[in-house]
Amino acid sequence: MTPETPRAASTTRRDFLRSVGVAGAGLALSPRLGDRLEASDGSERPLWPDAREDRPARVARNPKRMLVLGGTGFIGPHMVRTAVERGHEVSIFTRGRAQADLPDVEQLVGDRNNDLSALEGRTWDVVLDNNARDYRWVQLTTALLQDAAEHYVFVSSISAYGGEGAPGRRPNDVMREPLLDEDARRFTPPDGWTDGDEAHYGLTKALSENIAHEAFPGRTTVVRPGLIVGPGDQTDRFTYWPVRIDEGGEVLAPGNPEHANQVIDQRDLTEWIVRLAEDGTMGDFNATGPASRMSMAEMLHGVRAVTSSPVEFTWVSEEFLQAQGLQPWSDVPAWMPGDPLMYVSLERAWAAGLTYRPLAQTAHDTLEWDKTRPAEERENRNAGMSREREREALAAWHASR
Repeated sequence: MTPETPRAASTTRRDFLRSVGVAGAGLALSPRLGDRLEASDGSERPLWPDAREDRPARVARNPKRMLVLGGTGFIGPHMVRTAVERGHEVSIFTRGRAQADLPDVEQLVGDRNNDLSALEGRTWDVVLDNNARDYRWVQLTTALLQDAAEHYVFVSSISAYGGEGAPGRRPNDVMREPLLDEDARRFTPPDGWTDGDEAHYGLTKALSENIAHEAFPGRTTVVRPGLIVGPGDQTDRFTYWPVRIDEGGEVLAPGNPEHANQVIDQRDLTEWIVRLAEDGTMGDFNATGPASRMSMAEMLHGVRAVTSSPVEFTWVSEEFLQAQGLQPWSDVPAWMPGDPLMYVSLERAWAAGLTYRPLAQTAHDTLEWDKTRPAEERENRNAGMSREREREALAAWHASR
């Protein structure tokens, strides 16, 4: 679920709705910042319990020479800026096609498909690989750099989990406990597959993890993010919600409000990755948030807190959305009800120092960034239903009650 996740790959997880329908109820909820929600056990909890009061120290304990593979996409620029601010010496390797406004950074140009010449004969303390969309890229870079760096940090994805034996969606399951930790089964190649064949997104990530571990035994860190959100995310998979809720009115909210959900602000993710690199922290880590179980309702209410627009949430059942042809993740973004990937174990990451800013801050900053986007981008979003389609679905839902 990293920013590079292709939309086609996301659709492979939609099929579960075709055989399962979960009844929901329409209700209106509109709490404000500081309000508390009643949990299913009768207890109350803040809308967003993970607001951190202290930011990490800005000066690195162990300044290092870092090579960032990528650096001009979604998560790259903040990763690089954080590293520079913390006193690290940073080089980035890109194709040179995107404008890189990154002062105090060495910019190396090449192509991970076939031109790594700019990296030859060089050494770094640590490599941060955050843009591998093809496992063969990782084969090439690790082969070249395994003796040129002490540490390899690979940014993977929780989409690496899967295959036969992996936990699947269970009807009506709101997942009170995580089903997946870092030792869960990952994708493996199908029968007849040979090295060099094409691989789908989840398999690419799993293969890349294996390659990194093999090339840097005992010297590899694998970070598996969930849905990465925040300012700069052009996929609109989370951006849809701050924008839609800020517009106000009746908002279609999907399925059971208690379904588990997880997201992570790209700034929290990248700041933590830099700290893992500077501290030489090895191992495999799931990386999403927040630090306690979050329901879909809590996520929407956390977003609601940043706007004064009158908002009414109408919860529409999964079964009805299915009948309307509205798909999770694409038509209804940041929502995959009952999927184990929406609630994975994060204990290892917390122990390794992963922290979070408030969801309200993420929503506010995302909304403000979205207002700066070109009109064409805002009119042709990559995820989310149109307002007309939403009105049609809501009208049909009310008529069916």
